[in-house]
Amino acid sequence: MRRLWFVLLVLLGTVGVAGFGLADSRADAGAPTHIEFSLDRPIDAAAAPLVLASTRGLFRAEGLNVTTTVASDTTDAIARVAVGTSELALVDLNALIRFRDQPGVRPVKAVFVLFDKAAYAFIARKSRGINTLADIEGKTVGVADGDLSIRLWPALARKNGLQLKTVKLQQIGPAVREPMLSAGQLDAISGLSYLSAIDLRDRGIPADDLTVLRFADYGCAAYGKVLIVNPDFAGDKPEAVKAFVRAVIAGLRLTIKEPEQAVDDVLAQMDNGSRAVELERLRAVLSDNILTGEVRHSGIGDIDPVRFETSLDQIADDFKFRKRPAVADIFDDSFLPPAGDRKVMQAE
Repeated sequence: MRRLWFVLLVLLGTVGVAGFGLADSRADAGAPTHIEFSLDRPIDAAAAPLVLASTRGLFRAEGLNVTTTVASDTTDAIARVAVGTSELALVDLNALIRFRDQPGVRPVKAVFVLFDKAAYAFIARKSRGINTLADIEGKTVGVADGDLSIRLWPALARKNGLQLKTVKLQQIGPAVREPMLSAGQLDAISGLSYLSAIDLRDRGIPADDLTVLRFADYGCAAYGKVLIVNPDFAGDKPEAVKAFVRAVIAGLRLTIKEPEQAVDDVLAQMDNGSRAVELERLRAVLSDNILTGEVRHSGIGDIDPVRFETSLDQIADDFKFRKRPAVADIFDDSFLPPAGDRKVMQAE
């Protein structure tokens, strides 16, 4: 009996020392930095790198305590960061560019590009005679309120020699966009390739009857989703911003390596999500928007100044700048890790 008590005391002493050492190391590192983070739409597999950064402890390992909320749309997410309700957010870069052109707004900047190519697209049915972008002439395209894709359509049409006036744009509510195309009330809809195209297949439209006309495939230079930061937070806690970016890159690497497990983590944050649908969505986002040739060559997260200028030219087809921005007005690369630490590869 006396020997048993001795063993127990030794074990308790060992646990106490280990716990004490852990507490000491945390104290040395300081208290975690709290960050309010906003997504610009409900969680789905496209947000997997951010989800995994949270669920796999990557934010915590970087000394961050991150709380995620969902904004009503990308404009709302930008506004939250501008006023400081959120320190960081994932938003559409082109919406940020238009926001920054307004008088008197805060100098919110992007610090990391997640979607190297914007997901803007027309989604159409081949049975309506649409196989290429040129086939969109003479057709009716449903455009939901707040749709971002259609803002780049004038530039895309001009670049491809198409007549804008031959295409009828029909304003519709977001909730009826996919059902109207499904029912044959529209020839095509504008939207995001990884959303509408995947959701339509889930509604029972045969995959071989869908045409996804990705704007990027027809010369659209736009970048897509980016991380933005509140300017005060960036100035006060630059190391926390760098840590957030590192954690997201680590989350992306895990997502690429283990897509099925990544989807499981995402589904745990969703209501009534389908594993098959979200896995298809994730694979589409990775191949079409994130792991582009440019990213495989140069690494994730940065902006090419020449391409940025081209994207501004295309935005200007639909938007009159008060003052055309320089890339440094919109994007701050000082929070990025070195290029070698931003290399990501498609899983074999």
